[in-house]
Amino acid sequence: MALRFGADVSTAQTDYGTVLLDERSGQYWELNPTGTLVVRTLMAGGDEAAAADALVAEFDIDRARAEQDVAALVRDLRSTGLAV
Repeated sequence: MALRFGADVSTAQTDYGTVLLDERSGQYWELNPTGTLVVRTLMAGGDEAAAADALVAEFDIDRARAEQDVAALVRDLRSTGLAV
């Protein structure tokens, strides 16, 4: 399922990944390069499987680990209210 950030979430690219700012609470999160790749894939309309494929291709990690990492990130983004 595609991912999108809430209206109150700002993003900025850095040399180290992506920073997310929740303008409602003032809290921010920094995504490392793997998290950034997952978010980019999902925001471009890809599903979690496509994001796991992108991780495996880019970072040469185990498929099962990639799937776990994608699921954990999506769960965290949704539970904090950053993503819908």
